[in-house]
Amino acid sequence: MVPVDLRHLRRPVVLAAFSGWNDAGDAATGAVDHLSGLGDTELAFALDPEDHYDFTETRPVLVRDESGERTLQWATTEVLVVHLEERDLVLINGPEPNFRWKAFCSSLVSLVRSVNPERVIAMGAMLADAPHSRPTPVSENGTDYEGPTGIVGIFAGACRDAGFDVTSLWASVPHYVSDPPNPKATVALLSRVEDLIDQTIELGDLPEHATVWEGRVNELVAEDPDIAEYVTDLEERYDTAEATGDEIALQFERYLRRRER
Repeated sequence: MVPVDLRHLRRPVVLAAFSGWNDAGDAATGAVDHLSGLGDTELAFALDPEDHYDFTETRPVLVRDESGERTLQWATTEVLVVHLEERDLVLINGPEPNFRWKAFCSSLVSLVRSVNPERVIAMGAMLADAPHSRPTPVSENGTDYEGPTGIVGIFAGACRDAGFDVTSLWASVPHYVSDPPNPKATVALLSRVEDLIDQTIELGDLPEHATVWEGRVNELVAEDPDIAEYVTDLEERYDTAEATGDEIALQFERYLRRRER
């Protein structure tokens, strides 16, 4: 991929997701990965991993290229540009950094200034008391929650402070089936992105994968009477009450407590 000039994009929108603490079920990074395959994709920028990552936690990986040669891949945050028919998407994707969060966000905000986007969309996913058998809840723009936050919240706040129109999207992933991937949550995030950018997003095989995922979870739940009873209770609560802002805040607090543990 050849580096691309970010200053002359068509109706650009910036979308960001970071793996790790902010990304239950790999739902948010899964959304960015899917978007990166929708059109011609170019590499615009990559942060120097030495500045922000602890390589004993986020280790480099040895891979073989097309010629059979082994090369090192270092964990870093990349910025890709995807050219769709009606607009360009600027995708920010990488692991949550270990060091120098302020400098990390400052570098990304400088990049966003070059883009001058119509909107910035920061995506994450949290573990929550949500039934897998119902539509995945996606909360928008946070709540009155106070407490620890991750790089998604820090990045969104830095962009907002810089004067950009920012939307934060959080998918609620069932905590009893948190192993990645969670294609159903990824589809839910992409559906909200579709509304925000006013453009159809081709979902490809994702809906089918989501159906298969839900069926497998149904089978696992059926094997454990205690879990089955718990899921039934979650379904009843979902069906009889709409989530209020306070309830979403409580879900987020539970998510953070589980992450802390």
